[in-house]
Amino acid sequence: MASALLLLLLLSLASAWSFSYQRDLIFNLDNGELCLQSVQCKSSCCYRTGWLRLARCAYRAAENQECSPKSIHGVYYKCPCENGLTCKANKTIVGSITNTNYGICQDPGSSSK
Repeated sequence: MASALLLLLLLSLASAWSFSYQRDLIFNLDNGELCLQSVQCKSSCCYRTGWLRLARCAYRAAENQECSPKSIHGVYYKCPCENGLTCKANKTIVGSITNTNYGICQDPGSSSK
């Protein structure tokens, strides 16, 4: 009896696993889709415009756009920079907790400051 229940559980988990990857219901979400954490998004940015707004996957910040450094929350009010750029921001403990350490994306190889 226990082995039959275990087999049924394994089959249902395998079915749910394959379904979620085929349909991209949880991970690998496109920009504009609802998210709870940045790891769910293809862009690695789960973005919300305010406390009462739903978060959606969004493009990462380009050069000279406002950005947030990496967050412990997994949801941003300003997306982190695209690959190869750094977010020049004044980091504070309070800003890290409230997710308000905003800066500007800059190319680290560029001579402009």
